[in-house]
Amino acid sequence: MGVFRWILTILLILVAIVMTVVILMQEGKSQGLGALSGSSADTYWGKNKGRSFEGFLERFTIGLVCAFFVLAVLLNMNLF
Repeated sequence: MGVFRWILTILLILVAIVMTVVILMQEGKSQGLGALSGSSADTYWGKNKGRSFEGFLERFTIGLVCAFFVLAVLLNMNLF
C-alpha cells in the first residue's frame, strides 16, 4: 500500500470521527409541541439561525460529508 493511500485512509477515519461528533452536537429538527399549535418559524431564532452556532454546525457537517464522500471514492478507485 502506497504512502498516499495510507494518508487518504487516515484522513477518511479522522473525517468520520469528526463528522460523528459534529452530528451528535446538533439539536434535533423536530419542533415538538410547537408544530401542533401552529407556531411559525418567523421568530428571531428562525430568521437568524444561519448566523448561530447551529448554522455553523450545519454548514460544517455538509463540508465533512462532502469530504468523506470524495475520500471514499478516491480510495475505492484503486489509483494509488
